[in-house]
Amino acid sequence: MINKIKIIFKISNGINKESGAAMLISVIFFLFISLAIIGGLVSPSVREFKDASVGLNSKRSFFLAESGSEDAFYRVLKNIPIGSSETLTLDSNTATTTITSVGSDKIVIASLGDVYSYQRQNDITLSTNTGVSFNYGVQVGQGGINLTGSGTVNGNVYANGPITGDSSAVITGTAISADSPALAADQTNGSGTPSYDVAFANASATQDIAQGFQVSVESPLNKAQFYIKKVGSPSNATVKIMNDSNGSPGTNVVASGTLSASSVTTSYGWVDVSFSSNPILSVGTTYWLVVDAGTSSSKYYVVGASAGGYSSGIGKIGQLGGTWNNTSPSGLDYYFSIYLGGATGLIEGNSHSQWNQLHIGTVSGSAQAHTVNYTNATGNIYCQTGTGNNKSCTSQTDPTYIAFPISDANIAGWKSEAEAGGVYNGDYSVGWAGATLGPKKIIGNLSVSGGGILTVTGTLWVTGNIQLSGGGTIKLASSYGANDGVIISDKSISISGGGHATGSGTAGSYIMMLSTDTGTDSISVSGGAGAVICYAPYGTIEISGGAALKEATAYRIEVSGGSSVTYESGLMNNNFSSGPSGSWTVTSWGEK
Repeated sequence: MINKIKIIFKISNGINKESGAAMLISVIFFLFISLAIIGGLVSPSVREFKDASVGLNSKRSFFLAESGSEDAFYRVLKNIPIGSSETLTLDSNTATTTITSVGSDKIVIASLGDVYSYQRQNDITLSTNTGVSFNYGVQVGQGGINLTGSGTVNGNVYANGPITGDSSAVITGTAISADSPALAADQTNGSGTPSYDVAFANASATQDIAQGFQVSVESPLNKAQFYIKKVGSPSNATVKIMNDSNGSPGTNVVASGTLSASSVTTSYGWVDVSFSSNPILSVGTTYWLVVDAGTSSSKYYVVGASAGGYSSGIGKIGQLGGTWNNTSPSGLDYYFSIYLGGATGLIEGNSHSQWNQLHIGTVSGSAQAHTVNYTNATGNIYCQTGTGNNKSCTSQTDPTYIAFPISDANIAGWKSEAEAGGVYNGDYSVGWAGATLGPKKIIGNLSVSGGGILTVTGTLWVTGNIQLSGGGTIKLASSYGANDGVIISDKSISISGGGHATGSGTAGSYIMMLSTDTGTDSISVSGGAGAVICYAPYGTIEISGGAALKEATAYRIEVSGGSSVTYESGLMNNNFSSGPSGSWTVTSWGEK
């Protein structure tokens, strides 16, 4: 019995050992399976955590780069000193900003953010506000230009009135006298604050505007005007005179011109539009004045309008070549004017007994006007009628009116900038000690004399007279760089006795002396001058005593006494600044 029991015990003990091993193997197998499952579950989580960390650091880098570029943009905009490269540190991480000037009118701000070696970069491109182009050494209105006593224009002359001179007069470029517009509008609507504001160029359904009109006399079309403002920085628009088709603009283009975006500001103002041809408009025929623009929800135009203010037409809105709709409310008329032809162009010598010797020295230079008399031109003479010239007339369509490069709205904008800098009551005089001023409105007169230097740091508006004499100097601050500055007088401006006005000292920088006076001596320059542009859209500029300036634009100009206007090519793209900081516009902003 004892032996049997032992045998049974041994067998039971063997069975237990085999069961334990199997269980151990099962546990180990289950452990590996569990680890595999856990690993499968944990690994994506780890990757997600790592990706989240990378994404977070990347975003931190991006916003750090944004902070760097915004900081640089603010400094540039507010004229706060900043180097060509700056480093911004935040929580031990950095944004390195590099500022690069591209010419005189563009800045590129590149900002590189770095967070734990994760890097993001964005760029901002800043451009100065659309420049004012002076395409001619001299541009004059209906009053014309007269050159005597060796008066010289080194460049081209474009006149919306007559060009006259004596035998000593010299023009080294092309002389053009266009057919001028009548002094009064034939058709007009609107004055004062508009009752309605009509936005267009902001969507396809409101892309274009059209105003119907009829003329009172049969005469050549000369120019149009709009009372208009802008939102943002829209592109130039095309202005067209169209035929009528069942009460809406048709498809026949009678004439076309360009609405310059640079002449339109963010406040209402009348803006001139000239046309490339001067077709004769017929009495009793309905025409449409159309502004054909692009579309942008953030960059568009707004035109003033009134209800039923004009009896010979109606305003519409829509798309040229598409659908035209009534205004909202219906029956509005836009603020506009239509000017017809006045006098025909004339180039003529003051002495009819001999050629005028109005020299045009360039090979391609020419004399162009409806009538050219007693003129000696090196190039061709293009005219319909002529007598006493050194060559016969070559027939060509009469030159057309060209609007001045600066609008009333531009002038109003500069005045606002000056006034925003504060008001000085009383006459402001600068003597030998010198002074720094701007932006500022002066209710009184401004005089600089006795060798004194007035350094201009912002736009100036003087309600009285400006006198620069006795070796005095008005100059732009060096911080203007290659930009240009403006000084406005509501009365007369006089530069004499070695008075000197100049830009910042950087090539391509000019100062513009602008008078809104309507008199015969709005700007008088006798000796001196400098890197100065004289502008008197309603009055006369008199240049004498050997004075030398860079460009002159006025209703009428008199050049005599060996004086000269010497045009420089940089004037084609002037960038007038609202102050030393420049008037910058963001043209692009994005990640590189």
